[in-house]
Amino acid sequence: MSIEITYPYILYIGTPLLFLSAFLKHFYHKKPIYIYSSLKQIAKHHKSNWHEIILFILRFLSLLFLILAASRIRMPDTRSKIPVNGIDIILALDVSGSMEPQFDVAKEEAIKFIEKRENDSIGLVLFGNYAVSRCPLTQDKNTLKNLISDTQIGQVDPSGTVLTNSLLTAINRLKYSKSKSKIIILLTDGNPTEKDKNPELAINLARKLGIKIYTIGIGSDKDSYIYDIFSRPIAKIPGINTNLLKNICENTGGSSFLAKDAKGLEEIYNQIDKLEKTEYQAPVYAKYFEYFMILLWVSISLIIIEILLSTILWPALG
Repeated sequence: MSIEITYPYILYIGTPLLFLSAFLKHFYHKKPIYIYSSLKQIAKHHKSNWHEIILFILRFLSLLFLILAASRIRMPDTRSKIPVNGIDIILALDVSGSMEPQFDVAKEEAIKFIEKRENDSIGLVLFGNYAVSRCPLTQDKNTLKNLISDTQIGQVDPSGTVLTNSLLTAINRLKYSKSKSKIIILLTDGNPTEKDKNPELAINLARKLGIKIYTIGIGSDKDSYIYDIFSRPIAKIPGINTNLLKNICENTGGSSFLAKDAKGLEEIYNQIDKLEKTEYQAPVYAKYFEYFMILLWVSISLIIIEILLSTILWPALG
């Protein structure tokens, strides 16, 4: 089990300063010169150099152990692993160019959803003209929220929408999950591009691995058009392929939703938030073994030994 450091900045700053001080003392510190009129006085005050080395090492170690104690080194007790309720979730977010008008709202609602799922492991997949795994399953919600907040249109080639490829990427992240409940939440506003794979590949693989897929379509399921200055249609913008999204969900045990505005998107996330949870062993520990007192007592002991040696045994060096 790895050791944790509660206050690493104390260790990172204190240790280099300690070694720097030791270096300067050893190479640049000049000892005082005493002038005696009698050789007996020299013999009386002169001590072997190894006495000074021992005192120096004791002081150095006492300060080092004090720094280690202050940084609060601890080790989690593996026997105190506690069961928590949760599921493994992959968020697949469409970052194609057509998502730009509503993308900020989509990010905001995704972050709100993550904040509610305290005990869940959540990962992130981004897709446009290709799909990338942006974050594996993690309990570190702050890092995940920061990643979503920093995501922008154009981070992935925005010239297409590969729905199936994004699902396959998300499934790949869930295939080794030990949770009894695994889901993918796919959020998109359009139709898949021609180069996208057959959705049956993702459906069959998700069913085989016991993964539910929930889809959220943003916008309208009706086609829209771009008009010229004479109000003549010059380009067609297809609506959301709701039939495809429903087919994916119905064949994997999930549900399909259509969000026409921010309020609708929030309500959909609230519905998904009510999903069944399953109990499993998460890497959350209730107990830690603290090294603080041990290191502190070692430091104090070394200081006491140094004081006794310098004041009683070798008083001339004190």
